[in-house]
Amino acid sequence: MKTVPISEAESIVMQTLWEKHPLSADEVIAALVSQQDWQETTIKTLLNRLLKKGAIRAEKDGRRFLYAPLLKREQWINSESKGFLDRMFDGKIAPLVAHFSQQKKLSKQDIAELKRLIAELGDGK
Repeated sequence: MKTVPISEAESIVMQTLWEKHPLSADEVIAALVSQQDWQETTIKTLLNRLLKKGAIRAEKDGRRFLYAPLLKREQWINSESKGFLDRMFDGKIAPLVAHFSQQKKLSKQDIAELKRLIAELGDGK
């Protein structure tokens, strides 16, 4: 599936559906009302937007619809990551890491993880 652009608010709804699906609108609302300062109508609007974009599907279940993601979380993360890198760092990872290391000292754990990832890349994994 082609990745569709989704807003930050829509991504919160998607996260709920990625964690558990299918869910009814009432279940999505119940999950989000406690986390977000959103009204029920806002959440229903976001569900409808995601439906129109093809990011989720709705299946009739009696008198209600059950919603499930069509857009895979990994696809969305890859697209968002690439877009961010392209916009902010000309598509290059090294300046991104340099930026974060200059803004906030990397912990020993962060550095160890980066070294492990670089070693894996060097090994062709």
